[in-house]
Amino acid sequence: MSSVLIIGSGIIGLATAIELSLRGASVTILERGACGQGATWAAAGMLAPEAEQLEGALRELGIRSRSLYPEWIRKLIHITNRDCSYRCCGILTPTLSPQPHLPEYIDRTQLNKKQQGLCDAISGALWYPEDGQVDNRCLAETLIVAARTLGVNILEGTNVYQIAASGDRVTHLETSLGNMHADRYLLATGAWTRELMPLPISPRKGQMLSVFDRDRSLQRVIFGSNVYLVPRQDGTIIIGATVEDVGFTAGNTAVGIAQLLNNAISIYPAIADMNIQSTWWGFRPFAPNEMPILGASIYENLGLATGHYRNGILLAPITARILADWAEGNITDRLTSSSTKSF
Repeated sequence: MSSVLIIGSGIIGLATAIELSLRGASVTILERGACGQGATWAAAGMLAPEAEQLEGALRELGIRSRSLYPEWIRKLIHITNRDCSYRCCGILTPTLSPQPHLPEYIDRTQLNKKQQGLCDAISGALWYPEDGQVDNRCLAETLIVAARTLGVNILEGTNVYQIAASGDRVTHLETSLGNMHADRYLLATGAWTRELMPLPISPRKGQMLSVFDRDRSLQRVIFGSNVYLVPRQDGTIIIGATVEDVGFTAGNTAVGIAQLLNNAISIYPAIADMNIQSTWWGFRPFAPNEMPILGASIYENLGLATGHYRNGILLAPITARILADWAEGNITDRLTSSSTKSF
């Protein structure tokens, strides 16, 4: 391997750049905005392939990636000497009716030992001890430091206008800095993928907010049917998230934030008295069957890493490995909802 140009500097582009650099590649990231922003910055950082009830090949991929997280985080800490607030803290999914037939089920007495203060109507919960969380914003900052420490060239404010090709190979990228050439190219542009390639990726807006828990009373991630609560160690609780098919319509709405607050309070009533810290939104890259598109494209030297939808933070380590393998010529088939099982 020699040179790789990566379009996009979200968690997927950054994680893959680091993996490629560690394997000896010369890597440049092209980012039209600020590095590490977009869906990466807007996420909650849950690592929840079980709590989110992922199915089939996506579940297998998610569990594999979750298993990579501890060593991946240790590697990033070694490179940067920065913490990413990664915690294998377990996730609770509350239930209104008893479900003793499920092996993950714990009754209300057991639930209270793990987390007190949940709504009285909750009879128990499903407990997933292997799921966890990472502070996605802290992780993004650490990935940027790691990439730069390893010599990755990050070009912010650089627009890519076109992927130019001849036959079955990309010849160059037409950018705001002129034509740029590499041995291999990687498209990691998330919800904006269709601007450069006609792939079945579309945006799904998610609104979120945070409140401050001064008593640090919430210690577990709570994953409800229509809201999730992610407590940080500094007392912040992340509340999310809406799922809206509204294109790239920006901004928070009164109904979106009200919906999140009402759902959160219905599960954990103490939130009603907590101060609101901030609100924000982002655009997830939705792909058919919620499966990311990973690996080879119609061009033999262009790799794809897009369509991660709600699971970009979770799938970053496995995506980086798959794409680095592709760049080394170890994988030739595109990974989609129909071909994931080959991995």
